[in-house]
Amino acid sequence: MTVLDLHIHTTRGSSDSSLTPEDLVRQALDLGLDGVCLTEHSGGWEQDEIQRTFGCSGLVVVNGLEVETDMGHILVFGLHSYLNGTHRVEELRKVVDEAGGVMVSAHPFRNLFNQRPFNYNLLFTDPDEHPRSAQQAASHPLFEIVDAIEVANGSNTDYENRFAREVTQWLGLPGTGGSDAHSLQGIGSCVTVFDGDVKSESDLIEAIKAKSHAPGQGLQQGQRIPFAG
Repeated sequence: MTVLDLHIHTTRGSSDSSLTPEDLVRQALDLGLDGVCLTEHSGGWEQDEIQRTFGCSGLVVVNGLEVETDMGHILVFGLHSYLNGTHRVEELRKVVDEAGGVMVSAHPFRNLFNQRPFNYNLLFTDPDEHPRSAQQAASHPLFEIVDAIEVANGSNTDYENRFAREVTQWLGLPGTGGSDAHSLQGIGSCVTVFDGDVKSESDLIEAIKAKSHAPGQGLQQGQRIPFAG
C-alpha cells in the first residue's frame, strides 16, 4: 500500500501558498505519508530541482500541475508546464494524451451548495441551473474527458466531497484524495491510497489508469485510515 497526498501547493510555484518545501517534508514525514504530488498553480518544477530539494527526504515526490480550464480546475500528471490553448479542457486532453498522462477533476463541486451570492461554481456557472442530484451532475461533459474525480479534498465541505463520491458512483470513475494544502495546516487530511508500490510519476499514472486506488481521509501522525470511495 502507498499513501500519497495528491494535491499540494508550495511557495515554489503557487503565489497563494505559504508552505515551504522544507516544512512540507517535515510535516509529511511526521504524518507517515509515503509521498506528495506538487500540483502548483504557476507551473511545474524542474526534475533536477525536485531531486535537489526532496531527493534525500525518503518521500515520493511527483511533479504535477493544477490547470484552470473552461471546465474548472484539473490536476494533471505527466505534463510539467503550461502550453498554449490548454485552458480549454478538450485541448488539454489532447496534450495530456500525447504526453501519456492523466487528468483529475479537482474539487468540482466547491461552493455548489452555498447560499447566494457565495454559490459560484466553476462547472455550473448559472446558479439557476445547478444540479439537484448526483445523476444530474454526472451528465456534465467534463466527466467524459477526465480520468478520475477528486472526491476527498481537504478544503471542501464534507457535503461537497460526499456529493463528488456519489457522482463517481454514477459514472464508474475512480476517486482520488488530496489535501489541497497551501500551508502546514491540513497536509494529509485527504489522501489517495494505492494498492501497491507507487515510487515515481510513471507508477502514479499507471495506477490511476488502472483504477488501483481509493480516496482516504483522516490521516493523523503515524496513522493511516483508508476508506473506499
